[in-house]
Formats: sequence, structure tokens, C-alpha cells
Amino acid sequence: MTDDARYHLAQFNVATLRFPLDDPRAADFVALLEPVNALADGTPGFVWRLVEEGEADATGMRPAGEDVIINFSVWESAEALWDFVYRSAHLETMRRRREWFQRHAEAHAVLWWIPAGHVPSVGEALERLALIRENGPSPRAFTFNASYTAEEAAGAGEAEPAVA
Repeated sequence: MTDDARYHLAQFNVATLRFPLDDPRAADFVALLEPVNALADGTPGFVWRLVEEGEADATGMRPAGEDVIINFSVWESAEALWDFVYRSAHLETMRRRREWFQRHAEAHAVLWWIPAGHVPSVGEALERLALIRENGPSPRAFTFNASYTAEEAAGAGEAEPAVA
């Protein structure tokens, strides 16, 4: 996936909790939040992640349901996000996800290109997740397994470049 510096990649995913975050069975996950977020923040290509006002992360936000936590970030490129997700210590957390989260029958993650400098809203993220759930991957809402480049998204009118 070739990326264009005029664009950044937004990623949004949801996870339905098996237990409340204050339940002892979720303690390992809760303990990993700070180090994994710090790892993301320090990863080359990281741009931004959603943080609830006055908090260190967004786990208290529940725009997708009371038992659904969200993760929302922006990256300089698909390669930067891929490296963080699959080539860092984050991978071990992903391997353990079934301990803490229910299996989703529908799409739980979505990627899309945004103009560099744009900070996407939670509403925008929920819209993109709904799009991939309803229509499958497209230049407007896709996954790593069915991806589109920034150029493809722009060519389809789905990513407007930042005005310099």
C-alpha cells in the first residue's frame, strides 16, 4: 500500500468487553493500557490518538455501547500502523484479546484516508464503521486485508488533500 504524504491513515476499532474494566478478570488488559498507549505514542509514524478529556486514554468513552470500548488513532502511513499493530509488543496484547473481548460477528475495525492535519471525530469514525459493516470495503472504509491507497481513495473522491 503506497501512501501519499498529503494524507494520513485513520483507524478506529471497537471491542465488546467480556467483563467490566474493574473486574479482576480484566486486570491484565487494564495493566497493559498505559504501556501499549506509550508504545503507540512513541512509534515512528504515529500522529494522534483519541484521549478522553482529563484521562490518559479513551476507555471510559462509550459511543458504541455501554460494554464497548473504542480505540481511535491516526498514522502517517499504512506501513507505520501495520508495524505498530503486528511488529511490536502490541501483537502480544492482540493475541490475548479473546480473554477480554467478545468475538464480533460484524466488522469491528475500519481504516480510511484523511487529509494530513485533519483530526477526525468519533462521529466520523462511527460512520466509517457503519459503512464497512453495511457495504464491505471501499475507498471510503476498508481494512488491511482489503485496502486502498491514499491515491485510490483520492481518485474516488474519498480523501481530499490538505490545503497548503
